[in-house]
Amino acid sequence: MERHTLNHEQGPEVCGCAPSRRELAAFSRGRTVTRRSAIGFGVVGLAAAGLIASGPAFAATYPSWDDVEKAKASLAAKSREVTRIEGLIASLANDVALKQAEAERLSAEYIAAQEAFEEAADRTVSLQGQADSERARAAEAADKLGRLAAQHYRLGGNDTTLELFFSGSAANADDLLARLGTMDKLVEANRSVYTDAVSARDNAQNLSNQAAVARAERDRLQQQTEAKMLRAQDAAQNAQSALDAQDARREVLEAQLAALRDTTTKTVSRYRAGVEARRKARKERLRREREEAERRAREEQSSGSEPGDVAASGWTRPAYGGVSRHFGARGTICANGYCTSSGHRGTDMYAGCGAPIFAAASGRVVFAAYNGAWGNFVKIDHGGGIASAYAHIKPSGFAVRYGEAVRAGQVVAYAGNTGVSTGCHVHFEIYTGATRINPVPFMRARGVHL
Repeated sequence: MERHTLNHEQGPEVCGCAPSRRELAAFSRGRTVTRRSAIGFGVVGLAAAGLIASGPAFAATYPSWDDVEKAKASLAAKSREVTRIEGLIASLANDVALKQAEAERLSAEYIAAQEAFEEAADRTVSLQGQADSERARAAEAADKLGRLAAQHYRLGGNDTTLELFFSGSAANADDLLARLGTMDKLVEANRSVYTDAVSARDNAQNLSNQAAVARAERDRLQQQTEAKMLRAQDAAQNAQSALDAQDARREVLEAQLAALRDTTTKTVSRYRAGVEARRKARKERLRREREEAERRAREEQSSGSEPGDVAASGWTRPAYGGVSRHFGARGTICANGYCTSSGHRGTDMYAGCGAPIFAAASGRVVFAAYNGAWGNFVKIDHGGGIASAYAHIKPSGFAVRYGEAVRAGQVVAYAGNTGVSTGCHVHFEIYTGATRINPVPFMRARGVHL
């Protein structure tokens, strides 16, 4: 099974449990904080500074540029406005930190619940397999005794119980053993065979009982996993909303703060114009990046390559590049503040940073958010108990949202290196009955080769 654990013994910067020096500098300059640094600031730094807000940042009243202009006319007014804006900036940062910490906590719970469910599912399968094996052994031993009884009868055995034995066919090994148990001479002569048969029958029943208990636990954990997935998704959306609010407000607030502190002849209107210019430049850059990604996706799809080309089964290859790591056991891997061990329940595919990731089949997005060791993560429900998932998506690399209907071959995200990942690639998972299985034979059965 795949384990995800935070490694706190390596030091705060190595394990990722506190902000790095680069993130501290970025935070002080007003840049978007990462999920790891937000946790460090939210739990320790801001609380220690006494800057934790009593309510959500969204409820705050923000100063206008006119307020800033008026405040510059009075030293006292300017001081009050500086204090007010500093508090708003801290409140925004704290709101992001706390909500991202909650999203991180719930995503870890979701991953742990998924693994606990899969352990229970594996145990159920194992116990049922053992029960079936013991039942087959009991049937084989009972059949052997039945043949011996028939041979004894043909040789002129005069035991009256033989007539009862052959008066009707035995329904199962249990019935056969019950009849054979009345044949003292036969059983005495074949004591070891009879004992083995009875032992196998009893073992089969005991294992079947254990399998039933394990099955009930598996079903309970499956429901728990689904509930935790929804909670993690909600928390991730709340964190993203807080981050969006910070992005929308913080740049203006810091420009207003700089304007208030400026003792030169530079006007407030020039600060305001600078904010607008940077916002427009950022919007244009994002537009160009999106268009470039879409152009690359179109070119790769028109090249005759398999991804995006939907097979008759309705399934398609989710990414370009060959398989870099198969489903199954592997050693411990640590990256980006997390460590995983004891398994790899997916198939990794080579994909360059920013390469398109395609929906393997039509369905509905049931998760689209950052998710701990999986990094940025998309999961699609295809119906019939089947789902697919795509992990380690690049920052801001989502092309779909939670609840959105997608078609097979549609670009849903772009490859990256988030979560436990040592290089840009696509970690592709297939779920059947909520359990992750090997995607390679599953896809091959649908005419798609990874």
